[in-house]
Amino acid sequence: MLLSFEHVTKFYGAVIGVNDISCRIGPGITGLLGANGAGKSTLMKLASGQLRPTQGHVRIGEHDAWSTAAKHHLGYSPDLNSFYEEMTGREFVYTMARLHGFSRVEARQRTADVIEEVGMTDRAGRRMAGCSHGMRQRIKLAQALVHDPWLLLLDEPLSGIDPGGRREINELLFRLAAQGKTILVSSHILVEIEQLSNSILMMSRGRIIASGTLAEVRNLMQMRPMVVEIVAEPARRLAALLAENPIVQSVEVRDHALTVRTRNPQQFFGEIGELVCQHGIEVRRLQPLDAGAEAVFDYLQKGRS
Repeated sequence: MLLSFEHVTKFYGAVIGVNDISCRIGPGITGLLGANGAGKSTLMKLASGQLRPTQGHVRIGEHDAWSTAAKHHLGYSPDLNSFYEEMTGREFVYTMARLHGFSRVEARQRTADVIEEVGMTDRAGRRMAGCSHGMRQRIKLAQALVHDPWLLLLDEPLSGIDPGGRREINELLFRLAAQGKTILVSSHILVEIEQLSNSILMMSRGRIIASGTLAEVRNLMQMRPMVVEIVAEPARRLAALLAENPIVQSVEVRDHALTVRTRNPQQFFGEIGELVCQHGIEVRRLQPLDAGAEAVFDYLQKGRS
């Protein structure tokens, strides 16, 4: 079964939330990557049936995403932390299981199982009002899993979780993916998505601007122009050498710092080490000035304009 978007557009009044989205998401872990405001949460809400598209169709298998039939196959962990604060974590997950229609006995068993899966067995008796952000994230994941759906929509699931906890959650998601589940994970942090998923959808300004495997999307990023700062001695000697390289667009020198614009970062970083060693140049610092996700999104967006 697939989660599919067919020419989906969503308007909020005169504002476009997502614009002409078409894609199919199948088994495994797919990362939904974009800066804050890119349209990720709107896409998640469309997929979970909380919103209906202004144009186009969103389907879970053969069912419209907002239909009751689709909800049986869907587990959703939103980015917002909204709970019945007086409940314990265990009571909250049990209530969600009961709302899915399970008997008391089965709901208790399913609650115990998923709480153990997310590593909350020894803390699930604590009231939600007293839980840390990371603990609340785990309880959200537990309630999304309690009815054993084949599709999981996880909106910023690793936010606020410590590195050890992130590793545990990642390992759980890997196990679920190995069972054939379809998992869509949103994040605005590139490293999180790279560690977790094999395929990526990149969003900017309500559009999907890149999609494919990690290698395919990484290649797009590697081939984009980049600005690099180099602090070296002698700086002017290095500037002269770099100016002769056809992949270098420009070099600016100020004191011991160079600002280099290159049209092929992958090749540039592969050659710079050999160049400075050959000519006895001391490099004290070398860093990209626009390597963040925002710069990548801007570049890809311009390429699609």
